[in-house]
Amino acid sequence: MTAQNIDDVVDGLAGIVREAERTGDRIGYFAALYRQVTVEIRTAVHDGQFEDGPRMDRFDTLFGNRYFDAYDAWRRDRSGPRCWRETFGLLGDADTVIVQHLILGVNAHINLDLAVAAAGTDPGEDINALRHDFLLINDILARVVLAVQDSVDAVSPLLSLLDKVGGRTDEQILDFSVRESREEAWHNAVLLAGQNETERAATIERLDTRATVLARLIARPGGIVRPALELIRHTESDDVPAVISHLDDAMQRVSAAR
Repeated sequence: MTAQNIDDVVDGLAGIVREAERTGDRIGYFAALYRQVTVEIRTAVHDGQFEDGPRMDRFDTLFGNRYFDAYDAWRRDRSGPRCWRETFGLLGDADTVIVQHLILGVNAHINLDLAVAAAGTDPGEDINALRHDFLLINDILARVVLAVQDSVDAVSPLLSLLDKVGGRTDEQILDFSVRESREEAWHNAVLLAGQNETERAATIERLDTRATVLARLIARPGGIVRPALELIRHTESDDVPAVISHLDDAMQRVSAAR
């Protein structure tokens, strides 16, 4: 699938979520999170919150197509960027807990795709004009992550155990240092925006390699986190369609509670 605008991105993600609910495919976990972020960004575009709404529509479309391309490549012949292959390759692994699936998707999409999409939106020196709106998305992400965090806690009741052994909160686990990762992605986007085709290919390869290493660490953490994840797995819901539906309604529940 190829999106032409942000509406197409929302529709494409909604289609993946619906199909995942129907088939019980864990790919719907991250897709549900991503759909809600995109809906919030679209609302912000329509409300005039960005300096340049049409540019943000274009940026979000490029960003969404990076995910769709990886999704289509995996479905077609298990190809695509290595970090996405690591992520999608764990979808059938019942030992991988819900929060790991979410963070794996966040890792690949931010640590690889975000810089590429930003550089493609405004190549060369023009990329600096994107900075303000790029940072504004952090606030949108924070709201959605907080809502999804509450949803994960409801279907994964022992997630708080990971907080204790990891020395961090639920929000930090789900956030996966999103702000820091996005800041690094911005610097990589500026780098890519000023490079020629050969240089860009080398930089993208480097980003993919790093995101792949991070994916492996997320999937197979060491130390005391590993037995904690085993306990979490045995207590969280294994009803994949129900979990997807619950995650996909996170922002709706927040709105209803206001």
